[in-house]
Amino acid sequence: EATCITEMSVMMACWKQNDFNDTPCAEEIRMFYDCVAKAEKERKNQNEDTMSSRGNLPSSKVNKLLKRFPQITRYI
Repeated sequence: EATCITEMSVMMACWKQNDFNDTPCAEEIRMFYDCVAKAEKERKNQNEDTMSSRGNLPSSKVNKLLKRFPQITRYI
């Protein structure tokens, strides 16, 4: 899922308006990096919630991953 798209767009628009100079776009850059840090923290917390106490994935998550990434059954 895409996150921080709005913040990235605002930052890039600022760069374009200012000939790709970071100084006038410091606030936009900070907002983008804050958004990325928040999204990474949320993703990490979500991943920790899916792991069991021993660090193993529950069977439902394993089955979902196996369906998403099936094994190659023949060689090309």
